[in-house]
Amino acid sequence: MVAPTVKLAVRDLRIAYGEEEAVSGISLDVHANEIFGIIGPAGSGKTSFLRALNRMEMFNDDMHVSGEIVFGGRDISDIRNVYALRQKIGVVFPLPVGLPMSVYDNVALSPRLRGVKNKAALDEIVERCLTRAALWDEVKDRLKALGSLLSGGQQQRLTIARALSQDPELLLLDEFSIAVDPVTTMRIEDVLRELKEEVTIILVTNLVQQARRLADRTAFFLSGELVEVAETEVLFTGEVKDQRTRDYVEGRFG
Repeated sequence: MVAPTVKLAVRDLRIAYGEEEAVSGISLDVHANEIFGIIGPAGSGKTSFLRALNRMEMFNDDMHVSGEIVFGGRDISDIRNVYALRQKIGVVFPLPVGLPMSVYDNVALSPRLRGVKNKAALDEIVERCLTRAALWDEVKDRLKALGSLLSGGQQQRLTIARALSQDPELLLLDEFSIAVDPVTTMRIEDVLRELKEEVTIILVTNLVQQARRLADRTAFFLSGELVEVAETEVLFTGEVKDQRTRDYVEGRFG
């Protein structure tokens, strides 16, 4: 059996806000072209973990990160061009954050910043990304309308399309379905299953059944620590290493 390619390697990651430690020495690997789920109750360090992967401590003087994060063979702390790193690591936040511009311009912004100016090339990118986000058919006749006028579920898919327009290698999703109706949530889940053929995905969710539906492997975080990581079905139905994992996935706390 061929060993999976490691896309992201995290070693002894520690994150603190001032004197308070939010993540305590987490080490794990994320494989290429998998959906890697992260579950755990509120305050377990899941969102802080994602922030560190995208160097977001640069926006928060109180956030301190130590340890090693190796992405694509390079320690991200050694990458001076953080904006180039963020082109490779897309992020979708819990609530849709539409830019104050048209649907078209929301998706075309990143390619334009990369120097794509040809209208036909931009049109192709916008259509491809909106299609991959399962949104094209709903908005193709109103590309000039403000993105903020879309429904909540459409705005969340627009956010995914905008992240995809960066051509990322890694896509981070933080509670993407928190403000989305169940039907749209299932549509986005279908999109993610298709996307993993091209992109590695890390999915943070408080919905344990969502992780079970989507993730190839799942990590359980608790109080800033990695309790365990395993194949998702093993985590939910097999022999877990820690009883706290069984208690959490069976709804006894959290």
